Amino acid sequence: MVKQEIHLSISGMSCAHCKAAVEKALQGLPGVARTEVFLEEGRAVVEIDPARVKVEELKMKIEEAGYTVD
Repeated sequence: MVKQEIHLSISGMSCAHCKAAVEKALQGLPGVARTEVFLEEGRAVVEIDPARVKVEELKMKIEEAGYTVD
């Protein structure tokens, strides 16, 4: 499996629940191997298999959870 590390800037996270919601949304996607969300920095690092999931899908899931990807 080929892995690619994606860095995303996320707006709207203000608490531990927000962080958990973003992590849960991303981890639910097939092809996501690892997710780290940094609340204070407003960013996420996601390791994906680009053959199984696209960056646009990551962004869509974050936005569906109620946050903005910059």
